[in-house]
Amino acid sequence: MVTSTKNDGLQALGFRFGLNGPHAARTMMLTDLRQLLAHTERDATRADYARAVVEENALGKPTRKARQLALRHLVTLYGLNPANPIFRALRRLWPLDEGAQPLLALAVALARDPLLRVTMPFILARSVGTPMPREAVESFLASACPDRFSASSLKSFAQNVAGTWTSAGFLQGHSRKTRSQVHARPEAVALLLFLGYLEGRTGQRLFSSEWTNLINGSPDELEALANSASHRGLLVFMNAGGVKEVRFPGYLTPEEERIRQEVSHVV
Repeated sequence: MVTSTKNDGLQALGFRFGLNGPHAARTMMLTDLRQLLAHTERDATRADYARAVVEENALGKPTRKARQLALRHLVTLYGLNPANPIFRALRRLWPLDEGAQPLLALAVALARDPLLRVTMPFILARSVGTPMPREAVESFLASACPDRFSASSLKSFAQNVAGTWTSAGFLQGHSRKTRSQVHARPEAVALLLFLGYLEGRTGQRLFSSEWTNLINGSPDELEALANSASHRGLLVFMNAGGVKEVRFPGYLTPEEERIRQEVSHVV
């Protein structure tokens, strides 16, 4: 069980906890995120992102209220703040490979939306090719969050969740969805390892976290992707005699690293 003390530390590093999340009303908004990050500079401030969405209408929303609502959901899902280590890592990796962007966005949305995170074990437990009807997602959500949703809101939540997992490549199909195979890129693996690192994992434990379980690859495949990420300067990965070391130079401030180390000692 994750203690409240550990949650406090993880929240300081960019994670979100609680009962509510944007997936009650939205998907992970991949198209909007792509438009916003293409419209803004990598060193943009939180105020810059707000101005881009609300004043400059970078997302092409029809009304000011719609712009403000989109901004609120994007801030909750991704942070949109360079002071947030998770968003900072996302922004660093985002422009390097467009093909990695869906999994990058999903990883951050999972870290920051408790509602979406609830569905992670359900999706990952399904083998490739398994049908994933909306009713099955609704049934799972009803059991995982008893008495939480009305019938209509449960349907909307299930549709939003399915939309996100489809955008990320884990589901395919329109009206009839099936589980599909995700092909991870080194940039996405760098972020998945980083999320595990923020939780206090190091060495071999980084390669067996719930984050790396997202890509469902063999240990050799995961190590090859980490090697590729290291060669691209996205992290430092060393493997000597089966002893793995992963470092993330420049990802955290000294204060953030101190918090991460405190988190690692909380059980």
